[in-house]
Amino acid sequence: MSSDDPVSVGFAPPPYPYERLNGAKARAAERFAARGGLVDCSIGTPYDAPPDAVLAAMATSGTERGYPTSPGSPAYRQAAAGWIARRFGVTVDPEGEVAACVGTKEFVASTAQFLRLRTPDRDTVLYPSVSYPTYAMGATLAGARAVPVPELTGGGLDLDAVDPADAARALLIWVNSPSNPTGRLSDLERVGEWGRERGIPVLSDECYAEFTWDGPARTILEWGIDGVVAVHSLSKRSNLAGVRAGFYAGDPELVSYLLDVRRHAGLMVPGPVQAGAVVALDDDAHVEAQRLRYEERLAFLAAALGDAGLPVQPPSGGFYLWVPVPVRFSDDWALCAWLADEVGLLVSPGELYGPDGSGHVRVAVVQPMDRLTLVAERLSSAR
Repeated sequence: MSSDDPVSVGFAPPPYPYERLNGAKARAAERFAARGGLVDCSIGTPYDAPPDAVLAAMATSGTERGYPTSPGSPAYRQAAAGWIARRFGVTVDPEGEVAACVGTKEFVASTAQFLRLRTPDRDTVLYPSVSYPTYAMGATLAGARAVPVPELTGGGLDLDAVDPADAARALLIWVNSPSNPTGRLSDLERVGEWGRERGIPVLSDECYAEFTWDGPARTILEWGIDGVVAVHSLSKRSNLAGVRAGFYAGDPELVSYLLDVRRHAGLMVPGPVQAGAVVALDDDAHVEAQRLRYEERLAFLAAALGDAGLPVQPPSGGFYLWVPVPVRFSDDWALCAWLADEVGLLVSPGELYGPDGSGHVRVAVVQPMDRLTLVAERLSSAR
């Protein structure tokens, strides 16, 4: 092939969703530079500090020189199993039913690929029609079909709407409760039963479970572990998004298979991170303190948005406000532009979470109260 020959490209990655906000972000940062600056609520990045004991454990673990184990150290898996028992009243075996992952985004993005190697005659990933973009992207990266499942009005998957032909081809189905971005809860018992009846693994993304406001926190494991895997992260509950620590638990056959494949792929949580994660998982007090912070922030900003003509219902879980776009704006991108240009507030258009998300914007209520107070003052002036 000469240097002048065209290169055939089979897959061209689409723009990363949040990069589409760069224009609005730059405008707001410039316009509000002398007035307190941009307030970024577009991404769920924690702004509060993790516990000092966790940072100390990472700094003094002495594990830097050796390779960490891919499944997670015995202490890591025991801490995860202990947290599941305390939080949900569910017993899982730390030896065969729990394993570590490098944060949960990589797990979401890679699991379809790994399961397709196991079941090559299935080529479909089912996922919520309004959801975190990585569920669909994980299917694409696996060379599989990404098939959205419509959501019920009150939240959760409308499983009756799944075409039987799609179910017959399904590698797995994703459920996310509390939902990012809507904050709604799913009937996890129903999804687990539906998957078991059809031999479809159910992957339950529960990384916002600690921030469940309507009723107790739930896990799909409460109704049995056969055919299901629950996925959890320390990013949100412990403000540790930067260290990439998570775990998955459930059906021992699925956990064992994924563990073995991931070991070959070299997916390992760094040793110091594992040491810190053990401390974080063993401590519930810092999570309760974080719950109180998010409760206060959600109530405050929901009221401020409502006063500015952007009424929004508080979420059933999570720390996002899912704000309907008023008729005076043409679409969700227009509302995002207005909030950036007139309020200095960066939020995400609902269209980033699937076509069914259009008509809403997502506000990640992660900023501290002084920054949210600034937003409320600007909203009051802008309206």
